[in-house]
Amino acid sequence: MNLRTFTFLAVAALSSGAAAQNLTVADVDRIVGQGVAEASALGFANGAIAVTDRVGNVLGVYVIDPTAPPPVMTVSSGRGIPQGNGLEAVELPATLGAIAKAITGAYLSSSGNAFSTRTASMIVQEHFLPGEKNQTGGPLFGVQFSQLPCADFMRFGEALGNGPRRSPLGLSADPGGFPLYKNGQVVGGIGVIVDGVYGLDLDISDYDRDPDELVALAALRGFEAPADIANRVTVEGKFFRYADADQRHLKTSAAASIDLANYTAVTGYTPAGRRAGQTFGSVASGIRADGGVEYPGLDAFVLDDGFGNNRYAPRDSFAPFVAAGGMAATEVRTLISEALKVAFRARAQIRRPLGQHAQISVSVVDNEGNILAIARTPDGPMFGTDVSLQKARTANFASRPTTAAELREVPANALIPGVLETPPLSVYVDAVQSRVGPNALADGTAFADRSGGNLSRPYFPDGIIGTEHGPFSKPFDVWSPFNVGLQLDLVLPGIVAALDGSPPPPQGCTALPQSAAAGPGPTPTRLANGLQIFPGSVPVFRGDQLIGGIGVSGDGIDQDDMISFLGLHNAGEVLGSGIGNAPPERRADNLTVDGVNLRFVNCPYAPFLDSREQRVCDGK
Repeated sequence: MNLRTFTFLAVAALSSGAAAQNLTVADVDRIVGQGVAEASALGFANGAIAVTDRVGNVLGVYVIDPTAPPPVMTVSSGRGIPQGNGLEAVELPATLGAIAKAITGAYLSSSGNAFSTRTASMIVQEHFLPGEKNQTGGPLFGVQFSQLPCADFMRFGEALGNGPRRSPLGLSADPGGFPLYKNGQVVGGIGVIVDGVYGLDLDISDYDRDPDELVALAALRGFEAPADIANRVTVEGKFFRYADADQRHLKTSAAASIDLANYTAVTGYTPAGRRAGQTFGSVASGIRADGGVEYPGLDAFVLDDGFGNNRYAPRDSFAPFVAAGGMAATEVRTLISEALKVAFRARAQIRRPLGQHAQISVSVVDNEGNILAIARTPDGPMFGTDVSLQKARTANFASRPTTAAELREVPANALIPGVLETPPLSVYVDAVQSRVGPNALADGTAFADRSGGNLSRPYFPDGIIGTEHGPFSKPFDVWSPFNVGLQLDLVLPGIVAALDGSPPPPQGCTALPQSAAAGPGPTPTRLANGLQIFPGSVPVFRGDQLIGGIGVSGDGIDQDDMISFLGLHNAGEVLGSGIGNAPPERRADNLTVDGVNLRFVNCPYAPFLDSREQRVCDGK
């Protein structure tokens, strides 16, 4: 059987529910035992190894020596940035880092692509490739602040349940986290901290022998990703790095005996002991086939509450209400359906073998960030579900005429008095209004996620060394993926508050205003699961009225842009109710900053599998 057939069968299994896979208790013990053996051979007496399933349930956290002081790690970008700048130089339990790394490996991967935390390191830095001067930032710049522990959307708790589950530190860029595979399907992730550092790789010109990565590589023996999807994915003609080492560099070839008492409880994530993982695609996993109920004729997947109910079936807008111009449930359903149709036609950027359609998640929100619907394709990477919601909320929030005033109301926050605090968010409003104009974020200009992302880079224009930082970014001398600017300062208080494993506040991560809608349950704050700053969303308009946002994530960023933009355009054509993209004169690509136009969306050329059409977004 060749790789193309193998991969297509793996995806088909997800769609049909056949041959579903999960991690067993024996699998978890084997993975951990293999990692413990390598850690011992490398001379590490303590550390943490975490295993998760595909939807983020923590199946076990193993502390190598529980009689020693609990293992800790120091957050560091390696740039010498002192404590007091975001998460830089903060000391945290190593168990949290191991969980974040395992979740990252599981969430970034699919049957068509395998991404590790080393891959993540490549795509969140100020240049892509890292160290390649005067190149734009990483394609997923900002993705590390997703899957947040304070988010209203993410599932949480120690009991095994439906996903996607939260991560204590978002997504990790520290080598030593990988996906785990069985028969070509992602079944979970492995994360390791033994070296005491939670960082990233600034220099990809060499091949490291990172201890965390070596231990994780030993641990995943027997659960490897197919080689073609781990080392052959490209963006902009550049290969993503999966690992700097391989099995030849390991000191061990078998598992060590393990002490089951070393499986430790981590408050808010897992009880002591270990357990089997959920089977992705089942009701219990929280991600299952729609079966044509909401999206007939489409191979859509939806989020389940664990009892057979769609968590985010299309519903009417709360702000504005339908009578005041908001989206009706039928319009929301059409918008999701049209976006999925574009995805099923679109040529995937990050999937192997070539010639597959894009695999994504899509979210729609109203004008105050209330979730109106979420759906997925069968094999979309798990991270994209939360990120699609972040993107939808971000496009809507940035396009509201009240945004500047609402940001100004968020004061400084002394998280660790005298050590770490976030500034008043008015500093970012002042910065953007000084660069863009006095009415920036107050005049209803329509911002796509690409537009706001342009302003969130440590160099503006993006990647050009020696230029001033974007108004939503920290200056480069203190910037790092652990201290980015507005994106982190909005949610850092929520992240810190959840470090003890406490449940997230029902309204979400930020101190921005809550929705005034009288919907079921607590209403979300603006950006309740965080701000996102890489492309893939547009605001939703009815005529010249802003009524919400649509976000897409899971494939290449240009594909995400196209699916959101064209999905909305096509829905407007189908509905004939005035719903569509922002009027061209309202779009942020009319703005010039330092002589450079912002961007709205960027659609790929000749993007479809079934058409030779080239410039598919022009004139829309």
